[in-house]
Amino acid sequence: MASPSRTIGPGRVVVDNIHGSIELSDLEWNVVNTASFQRLRWLKQLGMGHLTYPNATHNRFAHSLGVFGIMRRITDLLSRQNPGIDEYDLQNLRLAALLHDIGHYPYSHLMERVERVTLTEEEVCRDEKRTLSTEKEAYPDHETLGRHIVGHQSDLIKAIGSEKRAQEIGALFSRTEAAHPQLSKLIHSSLDMDRLDYLLRDARATGVPYGEIDINYLLNNIRISPEGVIGVEYKALAAAEHFLLARLFMHRTVYFHKTTYALEEACRQPLRRIRDTGKYEMHEDGRQILNYCSGPTLSDFTDDFVDRIIRKATQDENPVINTLANCITNRKPPKLLKEVSGLQEKGKPRLDSVFRTNCRFRLSALADKFNLPVGQFLLCGPKPIKIEERGPLFTRDEAKKLETEEREELIKVFVPGEEEPRSIVEINDCLIRLLSGHQFGICRLYLADDGPEADARFKKIQAEVSTWTEDQ
Repeated sequence: MASPSRTIGPGRVVVDNIHGSIELSDLEWNVVNTASFQRLRWLKQLGMGHLTYPNATHNRFAHSLGVFGIMRRITDLLSRQNPGIDEYDLQNLRLAALLHDIGHYPYSHLMERVERVTLTEEEVCRDEKRTLSTEKEAYPDHETLGRHIVGHQSDLIKAIGSEKRAQEIGALFSRTEAAHPQLSKLIHSSLDMDRLDYLLRDARATGVPYGEIDINYLLNNIRISPEGVIGVEYKALAAAEHFLLARLFMHRTVYFHKTTYALEEACRQPLRRIRDTGKYEMHEDGRQILNYCSGPTLSDFTDDFVDRIIRKATQDENPVINTLANCITNRKPPKLLKEVSGLQEKGKPRLDSVFRTNCRFRLSALADKFNLPVGQFLLCGPKPIKIEERGPLFTRDEAKKLETEEREELIKVFVPGEEEPRSIVEINDCLIRLLSGHQFGICRLYLADDGPEADARFKKIQAEVSTWTEDQ
């Protein structure tokens, strides 16, 4: 967490528990002191992760300052390596790093992607039409919402200096065509400052070692090529590999922890149902979100916005909404009935294909047998965990076939004797290249049951589900 500042020269300094002293100019300090930016204090970085890891209560305010601190180091390095780089562009890049999370929703991606949530009855009854969620305008992603906030909130525009500059900064962190292709890569790519900070910060807060990357060695070995391409020196290849693998391990152990994921799914499901009906002041479409985030009401768009909805939902007449909401308020996560997970090669049948098929054909009957609404069963799982965020794990040949924009997302490495860097998957002795044909998949079935004899019922249901990975 950032400490109170002290005045040093023309700017300010905050002391961060990850990066130490972070110096801000007066312009940057004025942005931090806007009400729009201060809202980030009330958005937890790890969503419901604190319900599993008690110390994971850090927020997006501290994370944003951390990303800014890393970006300051990078822009200083780039300025020394390339004296011709415009300082105005570098300052915009620092401001974009500072504001890159300004558009995050309460509980972050949990609410942002709520219209994409598939209800269990839709999953098991494939002929059943999806409800109103698909007929309403989707919520904008947090980058689009962030660009809207930066371009419309008067306090941010005043602190930045002009509406034109605010739009330039929004373009950088939201990757529009107006953004500088290489500079914006420092905010969104495999080698971005966002990941460098959150891996370290989340690892420290949760107490796990998997995100403890060698950030100083990576930053000290960043270089820009004659054609303006940013990459890392070959001698830092191991640190870059560690960085990519750390993201994989943090997803497996922290971000997709079975308890955290259960609680977040128990929140996503009722939010999707409530959004379809518009109850409890839940925004029904993207236009309402944009309107709400234009003006003073933005300050109320914090984690407590969702907390209030869930508290009201504990009294809802719908038994599924009621049960799931009580899972969260009482910190009684849905219990894991079955998990199918593992590392698999691309192109081969999914590890969970048999299990998902059995769930689709047998879950309704199982729910009826135990007199439970099928919606209290949660069939869910994240997208396959990949080394590279863009698309599947890439082989060397596949990387060459990618569109230019996607290819630019890969970490670049300066091979000795070559002026321009190569994609990391093109390095012969790189571990990432060997792993590029695999991905880690997770499929889980939970049960939310707070009724009488719930424990005994769970054991019986678990025994039946245990055979669902076998071909019938």
